[in-house]
Amino acid sequence: MARIPQDPQIRIDEILDTAEPLFLANGYRKTTILDITKKMGVAKGMVYYYFKSKEEILEGLVNRRFSVLLADITQMAYSNDFTPPRKIELILNAIIHSAQEKDGLLLDILSDEQNIHIKNKMVRQAALVLNPSLLKIIEEGTQKEWFHPSQPDIAVNFILSTLRCITDAMSDKASGEQMACYLKTAESLIATVLAMPDNALCLSLEQKQFHLNSVG
Repeated sequence: MARIPQDPQIRIDEILDTAEPLFLANGYRKTTILDITKKMGVAKGMVYYYFKSKEEILEGLVNRRFSVLLADITQMAYSNDFTPPRKIELILNAIIHSAQEKDGLLLDILSDEQNIHIKNKMVRQAALVLNPSLLKIIEEGTQKEWFHPSQPDIAVNFILSTLRCITDAMSDKASGEQMACYLKTAESLIATVLAMPDNALCLSLEQKQFHLNSVG
């Protein structure tokens, strides 16, 4: 039996670091636990000690990637470095860009009908963080008269629904022209629900323009 290191997180990260490129290169369905153990040079029992199934490994990858993003979003909500409209712009673009990482292959895996329950679970967990963060920003923006929403909680739900439409379009491989239309429409609709100028937001697929980790 493979030796279990004192810090379990070390082994967990090793397994995830090995599994992710295999999932992306060979496809989630075609990759097996045996493929992962062979790549690591360990016995199957070592992997099963930490993960009961390949599905749990996929869920671990999703949680690891998005936990960092969601922590950054929470930090952004309480930052004093940006205006409320800019905070919303940065957050939405960060989520869009995260979905594009590695050519959107992880999003493709999650959109597979076999894994849709993991995607839905991820969306629910993300909403638990995004809902209070967006509400905090909207309340701040309302106090400072950047926003004038009639119902802030409804505005939050609308923004989350709009974001889901964008990521679904990405998963469906919408063309560049179609994505540009989705983003422009989202900008206009969010501006309307927050009662702010139409040109106040800029949603983009260009990752180099937006960096949440620059928040101090």
